[in-house]
Order: sequence, then C-alpha cells, then structure tokens
Amino acid sequence: MAFRTEKDSMGEMQVPAQAYYGAQTQRAVENFPVSGRPLPPRFVSALGLVKLAAARVNRALGLLEAGPAGAIEAASREVADGRWNDEFPIDVYQTGSGTSTNMNANEVIANRAGEILGGARGAKLVHPNDHVNLGQSSNDVIPTVLHVAATLALAEDLLPALEHLRGALDAKAKAWDGIVKTGRTHLMDATPIRLGQEFGGYASQVEHSMRRVEAVLPDLRELAIGGTAVGTGLNAHPEFGARVAAELSQLTGQKFVEARNHFEAQGAQDAACWASGALNATAASLMKIANDIRLMNSGPRCGLGEVSLPAIQPGSSIMPGKVNPVLCEATIQVGAQVMGYHTAITVGAQWGQLDLNTMLPMMANNLLESARLLANVSRLLADRAIAGMTANEETLTGYVEISPSMATALNPLIGYDKAAEIAKRSYKERRPVRELAAEMTDLSPAQIKEALDPRRQTEPGLTGESAGG
Repeated sequence: MAFRTEKDSMGEMQVPAQAYYGAQTQRAVENFPVSGRPLPPRFVSALGLVKLAAARVNRALGLLEAGPAGAIEAASREVADGRWNDEFPIDVYQTGSGTSTNMNANEVIANRAGEILGGARGAKLVHPNDHVNLGQSSNDVIPTVLHVAATLALAEDLLPALEHLRGALDAKAKAWDGIVKTGRTHLMDATPIRLGQEFGGYASQVEHSMRRVEAVLPDLRELAIGGTAVGTGLNAHPEFGARVAAELSQLTGQKFVEARNHFEAQGAQDAACWASGALNATAASLMKIANDIRLMNSGPRCGLGEVSLPAIQPGSSIMPGKVNPVLCEATIQVGAQVMGYHTAITVGAQWGQLDLNTMLPMMANNLLESARLLANVSRLLADRAIAGMTANEETLTGYVEISPSMATALNPLIGYDKAAEIAKRSYKERRPVRELAAEMTDLSPAQIKEALDPRRQTEPGLTGESAGG
C-alpha cells in the first residue's frame, strides 16, 4: 500500500495515499483497535449535515470565503449522503468526547473540499480546523450530531416501523373480534376474552410506545452547537448556534433549536438517556407481545395451539416437520439487547463530570443501534409473522367450554362458594360448567344459557338475574 506523509500538532504520520482522512484519524485508528466497529452510518450522515450547516452559516456570517465554503458544503453533502462511509474507520470505543471522529470528519471534508478546488489530498488547501471546524469544538459538535442522528433515526425509521406493526396488530384485532377464547391470568384459565380484544391490547401497547418515543423528540431537537469547548461559546459567533440549528431544520425537515442552556447540553446527556428509556419501554412491549404469540402458537398438538404462525423455515436439524416461532424469538432477542444498551447508556448519562460527558461515542452507538434494531424487527414481525397468522377457532371454542373459570359468570346468581364448588367439580370430573350448573343448582336452562354465553362474558356488566338490578 502506498502512503503519504501528513502532519498534525503532534508531528508526522504515514497515511494511506488514497485516504481522504489525515494524521489525527490515523492516530486514532492505531490507538483504538477495540471492537473493530466504527460509529454507524446514521451518525456519520448526521455529522456531514452538521458540517454542511456550519459552512453555510460561516459563509453567511462573512467568516468563510465563498470558495472554501462552497467546497466544504459539497464535500459535507457527500459525507451526509454516505459516499465516504469507508473513510470513517475509527472505533466506537475511543476518546469519550468523540474528538477523534470530529477530526476524522474535518480531515475527510477538508481533503475532499481541497480536491474539489483543484488541490491534492494532504495539501490542506482547505484546513480541517481553521475552515471545516470553524466556530466549533468536538465538545459541542458530537452532542449535536448525537441529537440530530437520534432524532432522524426515531422520526424516519422507528416511528414508521412501529406504526406499521400497530397496523398489522390492529387488523388482526378487527378480523378476530368475533372469536371468543379462554383468558389466562398467571398462565391459568380465566374468564373468556375475545381474541380480537387481546390483539387490540397489543396494538395499543405499540401505539403507547410510539407516543413515548414522540415525547422525547423535543428534547433531542435541542442542539449543543454554539457552545464550543465548555458551553461558553468561545470562538463562535453569537448567532452561530441558532443559525446552524435553523439550517439543520431546513436540511432535515425537523425543528431543531439551539439549546436553551449550553452547559446542560454539553455537561449532561439526559435527553439521550430519556430517549433510550423510551426505547427500553418499547423493547419490553415488543417482548411481551412476541412471547404471548409464542405461547398461543405453542404445539401444534401438545401446546395451546390457539393460533398458527406462518411456516417460514425448518425448525430443527433433527426433528422433521418441526416449525418454530423464529420471528418472535428474534424480537425477544432484540428486546434483550436494547435493554442491555439502555443500561450502558444510563451509566453513560451519569458520566458527565463537570463540563463534559465523556461517554458520547458509546451512547450514540447504542442509542442508534437500539432504534435500528427495533425498527427492523418491528417490520419483520409485522410482515412475516402477524400478517400471515391464522386463528384456530375450533381449538379456541373448545377451550372456552371446558374451562372451569366459566363458573365465574354464575357468581351473581348462586354466590361465590357454590360457583367455586362447580368449578372444582368441572376440573376434577372434566365436565362442562354448564352441565354441572344444571345438575347442582335450581337455575333454569334459560338462566344458565344466558349467564354462560361466552360472548356475553367478554363485555362489561353483570350476568343473569342481577343484570337488571
């Protein structure tokens, strides 16, 4: 491989000749061979947008000449579009401020901008610090990028995916509203419920998750840019932060604003922690939904067998014909991973000693990865599991009739103790509640039929004679 020599404030470095990045990036590559994973493309794209907005503002303020500013804008746009993702090789686990990644962007954009102006890579026709990083510090750029990237990930990826999943669940809720089944509490037989009611509950869970995610967006839309090193705004134009936020709003369609307090925006990362909390709650909801579906699908002969998931792949390397609820299992694993990420983010959020949080790259990576995983698995669960799921109505109806909990509806007519006696005999003798009610009480056939109507038991109100009282 051919190399070129570049210099930074610490001296000379050998950099791959074709690389757009420079000496500081190369130092970081050598210093942090930790995970082998760089920050995600969504973060790099947001970093390009921030540099693009900063160049426009600096030109408008008369701080940057039109030539370099235009070239920086063009190069930054290329970064935002993902053209140079391979030029961002620095590991997630690096300097806690993300300074290495900020300089990575400054070097790539400076070299590419210089090339656009007719210069050679490494010639610093456009300077990474003096031009690309003008009015900025890593300490306000990286928190800004975290917020921009997270806002876009939630608004453009996760929320539409959750809405897609909610729609799939709601469709089943409507289609199955007439199917009565046995409810279960503590995994034990309970009073009847409609299958559509259960799936309506799942749809509501997802809808509530969406509202929680939406609730964090206003805090994420506050940007640290303009605070420079410690929040005072040293070396930045007084209007810089507000103008960059306005530019980012135009570029993204999101309503970004300058942070109300730059010291909070840089010394803490509470908004990121709150956003992660919303994703953590979403993960818990999806795990509950996926596990419920696994239980309903269990069998096909020796489990509940209430619903059947689409058969999308063989389930065993040794048992022929076995099919497993693999999408549900994938969803549950994603949920567990998101919870792990949230724990790390929570630790990171309290690691803002004095005037700077030094867990920024890890927090950014985990938050964006949580959003990405939840968005992807939500669509897969909706399209490859829920959409093609069928209800086994004969099984569901059969369970209702043999459930001892049917006796609950007799309470208003014969009292709890007598109903309990019927329920126990129903379980012991494996006889339907309605048969024993006729044998053990003075209720008329009409009263028994009305009280033990399964559909009626899925709606509010009293049963039998007490209903009119």
